[in-house]
Amino acid sequence: MASTLAANAIPPNAPAAPGTRQFVFFDSVPVKDVQDLNSPPDIFKAAPEISTTCSSSFGILVADIHGSVHLLNSDFESVNSWIAHVSGRVTHMMERRGVLVTLGEEASTHSPLLKIWDLENKEPRTGSPVLLRSTKIQLGHRPHPVTTVALTSNLSHLAIGLGDGTVLLYRHLDQSLTSSNSLTALPKVRTVHESPTEPITGLGFREPLSGSAMEHADETAPSTNSNDDAIAKNLYLFVVTTNRVLCYQASGRGSGGIATEVDEVGCGLGCATMDWRGREMIVARDEAIYKCGTEGRGTCYAYEGPKSSIRSHLNYLVIVSPPFAPSSSNPSATVRNFVARTSDTGSEISKVTIFDLENKYVAYTGTFRQGVKDVVSQWGKVYVLCNDGNLIALEEKSTKEKLDLLYSKAAYTIALNLAKTQQLDEASVADIHRQYGDHLYAKGDYDPAMSQFVKTIGWLQPSYVIRKFLDAQRIHNLVTYLQELHSLGLANADHTTLLLNTYTKLKDIQRLDSFIKTESKRDSDELPFDLDTAIRVCRQAGYFEHAGYLARKYERHEDYLRIQIEDAGEFGEALSYLRKLGPEAAESNLARYGRAMLQSLPEETTQLLIDLCTDSGSLEAETSEQPASHTKQLSTTSYLSILALNRAPTLAYSETATIPAAPSIKTVKPETASIKTTKPDVTRRDSLHEGSGSSTPSSAQPPASASIFKAPLPPKFKILSPRLYFAHFVDHMEQFVNFLETVAYRRWKQTVEDRPEGAIGTWHGASDNAILDGDDKADQVAVWNTLLELYLTLPGPKEKGKNKEDRTPIFDEGKMRDKAMRVLRSADIPYDPTHALILCSTHGYTRGLVLLWEKLGMYEEVLRFWIDRDKEGEEGASAKVIEALMLYGSDHPQLYPLVLRFLTSTTELLERHKEDLKGILEHIDEENIMPPIGVVQVLSRNSVASVGLVKEWLMRRIRQARNEIENELANPDLPKVSHNTRCAACQGQLDLPSVHFMCKHSYHQRCVAENETECPNCAREHGVIRDIRRNNLRLADQHDIFLSEVQENGFEAIAASFGRGLLNVPRPLDEIS
Repeated sequence: MASTLAANAIPPNAPAAPGTRQFVFFDSVPVKDVQDLNSPPDIFKAAPEISTTCSSSFGILVADIHGSVHLLNSDFESVNSWIAHVSGRVTHMMERRGVLVTLGEEASTHSPLLKIWDLENKEPRTGSPVLLRSTKIQLGHRPHPVTTVALTSNLSHLAIGLGDGTVLLYRHLDQSLTSSNSLTALPKVRTVHESPTEPITGLGFREPLSGSAMEHADETAPSTNSNDDAIAKNLYLFVVTTNRVLCYQASGRGSGGIATEVDEVGCGLGCATMDWRGREMIVARDEAIYKCGTEGRGTCYAYEGPKSSIRSHLNYLVIVSPPFAPSSSNPSATVRNFVARTSDTGSEISKVTIFDLENKYVAYTGTFRQGVKDVVSQWGKVYVLCNDGNLIALEEKSTKEKLDLLYSKAAYTIALNLAKTQQLDEASVADIHRQYGDHLYAKGDYDPAMSQFVKTIGWLQPSYVIRKFLDAQRIHNLVTYLQELHSLGLANADHTTLLLNTYTKLKDIQRLDSFIKTESKRDSDELPFDLDTAIRVCRQAGYFEHAGYLARKYERHEDYLRIQIEDAGEFGEALSYLRKLGPEAAESNLARYGRAMLQSLPEETTQLLIDLCTDSGSLEAETSEQPASHTKQLSTTSYLSILALNRAPTLAYSETATIPAAPSIKTVKPETASIKTTKPDVTRRDSLHEGSGSSTPSSAQPPASASIFKAPLPPKFKILSPRLYFAHFVDHMEQFVNFLETVAYRRWKQTVEDRPEGAIGTWHGASDNAILDGDDKADQVAVWNTLLELYLTLPGPKEKGKNKEDRTPIFDEGKMRDKAMRVLRSADIPYDPTHALILCSTHGYTRGLVLLWEKLGMYEEVLRFWIDRDKEGEEGASAKVIEALMLYGSDHPQLYPLVLRFLTSTTELLERHKEDLKGILEHIDEENIMPPIGVVQVLSRNSVASVGLVKEWLMRRIRQARNEIENELANPDLPKVSHNTRCAACQGQLDLPSVHFMCKHSYHQRCVAENETECPNCAREHGVIRDIRRNNLRLADQHDIFLSEVQENGFEAIAASFGRGLLNVPRPLDEIS
C-alpha cells in the first residue's frame, strides 16, 4: 500500500520518500510434513502452543508454552528437543556461534529466568544441550516481564529489555562463559536505561566493523560525518521504546554514559529490528518506516498501514500486518484481489509484505487467513507460520527471472539497483544498460539512450552502438560515445578516425581541442586514442595546429617536423624545434628535411648543421650519453656525385626510409668570414712548381680574423657525420663551402688561409696530431675531398637576373684554385690522393697534377706529362723534361731510358738538346746507370741518332770493358771473395769442400763431381755463346757483307753487330779506329 508520509512524521531534513512499485519476486510454496504430504509439519499443528521461534546456524528453533525447545532440520523434523524451562514457557530465544540464550518463566520463581545453552555439546545422559548458565533477572522486589533481547555476534554483550522501561546489559559475556563452570557466574549486570513510563519494544547492537567490512560499507553507503570512522570502531546499543529511539555507547572511548535520544518516534512491540547489515535500527509505524543511526534519523519510507511485526531477511524487510477483515473497498490491491477470489469474507486475514529498502520496491505481498503467528528467515527463504498451523515458504525467484520481469515492465532503473544489490558481475550490469539503452532508443530518447550505452563500454562491441547513431541527426550523440570510448582507452584507430572526422565536419574546434588535450582516465600512461591516426586525420582535415600539438606533446619528432615543413611551411619553427631535440633525434630528421630547410632558410640551416657536426657548442636540449653507434660507413670518394642524385622536388623523400639523425649554429658567409688562418710553410725539397722566392716560416698562430672561432669545448653530445648532409647542398654551393670549411676548422682545427695568389701556406692546430677513430677519420677525408672538388669546380655562375649580363660569380676563381693548391701542398690535411688526381685531371689543373705526382713519387708521370705537352707543341715543355730528369734522375735511374727515347724521338728535339744528350750519356757512364748495350738499343730504335753522335762514347766503353777483362786474366792468382752461402744446385747450406766459379756461382763439391772445370748453370749458356763466337769468327773476314748492311740500315746494323759480339774479335786498336 503505497501512500504519502504524513507531514508531521518526517523531519525537514529527511529525504522525500519515493513512490513504491510492486513486483512478484517471491513464490509462495506450502511446506508439508515429510510423513504426510497433505498436512503441514507435525510440530506446527498445535500452533497456539508455540510461544516463539528463531533461526540459528543449526536450523529453526521452536519453543512452546510448556517450556520445551525443539531444533528442526530443513525437513522440519525435530532433531533434538529438551525442556529449557521446567513448568514454564520460553518467551525469547537468540542463538550466536552455537550458543543459545533463552528467556522464560518457571513455576518455581516469579522472576524471568536467563539460561544459556551450548548447542554443540550435549549431555551424555539426556542428549540435551549443555546448560552453561542459569540465573534470575530481577531488579528490586517487583519482577517485570522481558519484552525484547539482543545479543552480539561474538557473544561479548547481552542486552535485555523489560516491560518497566529498564534495559540491562551484560558485558564480557563470552569471557565469563569460559572462565567459570558455575551456572550463576555471569558478569555484573549494568542498567543502561530506565524509563518507567515507556516499555522497551526493541533492542539492537551496532557492532564494530572489521577492515574489509569498513571498506565495503564506505563503497555502498559513503559517510558524510567526520566521526564515522570512530563510530564504526565502537559498539552501540539501540534502545526502542513506545515513544522514542535511543543510542547507548557500549564500548570504546566515552562508553558507559547515558543513552542519547536519536529519534522521537517509537514503535510497538515487535516492530523494531536491525537492518540486514546491522548498522541501523529500523522502526515500523503505521504511517511510515524509519531508519535510525547513532546520530539521528536516517531514511524514511512512506509505507502506510498497521504493522504488527517486522523481520529482516537478507536485503529485505518482512512486514506483517495485524489481522483484519477484508473488503472490496480496501486500498490494497492485494486485499481486493483476495476478496475477488474467495467468497469467504468473514474470516480475518493478515498481510505479509516483503519490502526492498535499498531499491525502494515491494518484492512480494500476500494475504494469509487466520493471521500470522510468526515469521522466520532461514536457509535463504522466508517461512510464514499461520495461526492455523500452516507453514508457507516464500522462495525468491532467480536473478534472471527477476530481471526478465523488470524488463517486461520497463523497470530498468530498478533492474540496475537490483544488480548492484545482488552483486552481479560487470558484464551482466552492462547488459542491463544495453537493454535500457535499446528501450530508450526505440522511444526516440537518444540522449538518455546514449548515456546508457556509454556505460556498456568495455563489454559491448562499439560497432553495435555506432551503427545506431551514424545518422547525421544523431551525430552529436555519437561524438559523446566515441569520446568516452577514447577516454577509457578502448578505442582503436577506426574509432579515432571516425571521431576526428566528426569533429572536423561539425567544425567543433572547442571539442576537438578538449579531445586531443584530454588525458586517459585509466591509471596507465597509455594514450586514450591512437596517436598516429589522430595526427593523420588532423593533417588531412587541415588542422595542422592540432596535429602539431599532438606530435610535439608526445614526442613524435618526425611527424611534428613533417607537419611544420610539408603542411604548415613553418621552417623557422621546425628549425627551433630541431635545436631542442638533441643530436640523436635531429640527425635523421635533418637527413630527411635538410634540403627543404636549406631552400627556405639556407643560413640558419647551415649553422645548425655545423653545430651538429662539430663539438664547438651545446644545443638547447640536454643530451644523455649516446650509444656507440653508427650508420653504415659512407664512401669517402665521389662526393659531388652524391649531389647529382635526387634533384627531384625538395620533399620527395620516402617516409618509410630509415635515415640517421642531427642539431644547430650561426652560418658564416665566405665573403665576410672565410676562416682565415696562417700556417708555417711545409719544408720540402725544391719542386718544379715551387715559387721562386722561398717561404719564410712564421709563427703558427691564426690571424685576428680567426677570432670568430672560439676554442673548442669538450664534446657534450654525439658529433654527427657531415657526410649525411652533403646531398642537401646541391643547390647551395655557397653554404656548402662554408659548411665544410667551418666543420673542418671547428672539428679538426684545419683550414686553408686566404692569402694573395702565389703565397701558398696552410695552418693546423695542435689537435691535428690527435688520434682519430675510424668514423672520424673517414669524415675528415670526406670533408677535404669534397672541399678540394669544390675548389676545383667553382666558381659557377649564379642567376642574378634573366640576362647573361646579370650573372655574377660567387667565388673568385683565382682564390679557389689557390685554396686547392694549399690543400694539395699540405702534409696534414688527409685528402685522398687518388681522388685528387682524378679531380685535377678532370678539371685540367696542371699545377695540382704535377704536385700530386711529385708527392706520390710518380716522377715518371711528371716526365710523361711534359713529354705529352711537347708533343702538343707547348713551348718549353722539352726543357721541363730535362729539368725533371736532373731533379729526379739521381734517385730514379729508370727515368734515363725514357728521356733518351724522348730526345731521340725527332730530329728537331735531338738538334735542340744535342748537348743535353751528351751530358746525359756522360752521367749514365759515370754513374753506371745503364749498360752500353742498353744505351745502344735505345738509340738504335729509329734513324734519328747517328753513329757519330755516340762514337766516342762507344769507344770509351769498349776500352773499359777490355781493360777489365785483361786485368782479370793477367792476375789469375788474385784472390776473389765469394759471399755465397748456399749451393746453386741443391740450394743447401754450403759446407766444405765447396767449389767457387768466376761466374760467382758456388757448389758443394759433390754437386759438380763430373764437371769440375765448368759451372753447371752457365755451361749451356756458354755453349750457345761459343757457337755464336765461332760463327762470328767465320764471318769476321767477310767485310763486304757487313758494309752492305751498314749502307742499308746504318747505325742499326752497327748496333746489331755490336750486340752479336762481332766487333769483339781481338784486333789491334789502330785497326778498329
